[in-house]
Amino acid sequence: MNAGKQTTRQLASRAGRSICRSCREYISRNTYATAAAAAVQAEDQVAQHIPPVAQAAPSTVYAVNAGVVLSRPPQITRDLHPFESAFFLYQRRLNERLALPFTRYFYFKKRTPADLEWKRKMKQRLTPARDIGRYKGYGDEAWNDEVLVGAKESDFEWQVERLLEDAGTDGKEVGEVEQKGMKKIEREVFDKPTPRRTEADEKNDTKSLNRALQRTLYLLVKNKDGLWQFPEDRLNEENLHGAASRILSQSGGPNMNTWLVGHIPIGQHQHNHTDTTKLPSGLTEHGVKTFFLKARIMAGQVNLKESKLGFQDFKWLAKDELKKEVDGSYWTSVKNMLAER
Repeated sequence: MNAGKQTTRQLASRAGRSICRSCREYISRNTYATAAAAAVQAEDQVAQHIPPVAQAAPSTVYAVNAGVVLSRPPQITRDLHPFESAFFLYQRRLNERLALPFTRYFYFKKRTPADLEWKRKMKQRLTPARDIGRYKGYGDEAWNDEVLVGAKESDFEWQVERLLEDAGTDGKEVGEVEQKGMKKIEREVFDKPTPRRTEADEKNDTKSLNRALQRTLYLLVKNKDGLWQFPEDRLNEENLHGAASRILSQSGGPNMNTWLVGHIPIGQHQHNHTDTTKLPSGLTEHGVKTFFLKARIMAGQVNLKESKLGFQDFKWLAKDELKKEVDGSYWTSVKNMLAER
């Protein structure tokens, strides 16, 4: 007797007598388990006889472009945050104040050229500080040692000028002669440091690489349609890396010394055509997908006269400047590929 295929009521009627509770529960569980196993086996048998269905080829396709995010990295350290500048000024002032209790002979041997120079400079500037203004450590006004908001002593450029001025002088008055027995102090000529802002910054020359030296600049070009974007072109029986190398040489000419950072795209942008294009193969081109590779420029400059991709103009822009030039959807696709500094 196959109890798995018979219900409890049928078994009870055939046996002509009642079944105990434990036997009834066993038969019920065995019936459910046997029915589930039979159903799974039936499904497997049906699935084995279903032939695979071939998927139809899509009638709408996207063209594939390779784009290049060519950048010039920062050339100098970033500008100081106002809090950092204020903290450094505080540290310099504190160092000068802590040095006051020591006699100058702790630093300079008595009756040496360095000692004489120090006394001369102290007589002129009336303070040991060279770049943070005058300070009287002893007297009724010794407590008044705060730099007011907007004071010239807190300006970084003013501090640099005072340091250079102090390093370039010996403190000697006009017409003063050397004391007997003292050697003449030879002054070394100090060149003024190059300013952080260049002539290109003053003129806002966006075609110059000698601007925004503390920021990363990116090459932006104007295509045939008058839109600003990164250099890009359609793949021509080549991979993305090979296409990016070709685009670099054909877009800006041979006067740029560049290198591709890697072979893996750092982002992509999808552009849908307003009007679809029917291809000779019978497919419909719905838009273009551009995959961007990262590159760096070490030397040289863009020369559009040598360009073979028909670009009309170019600019070197930082991230916040680039946002103002490109289309909104384009910016959404590329913003996470760009460095903030």
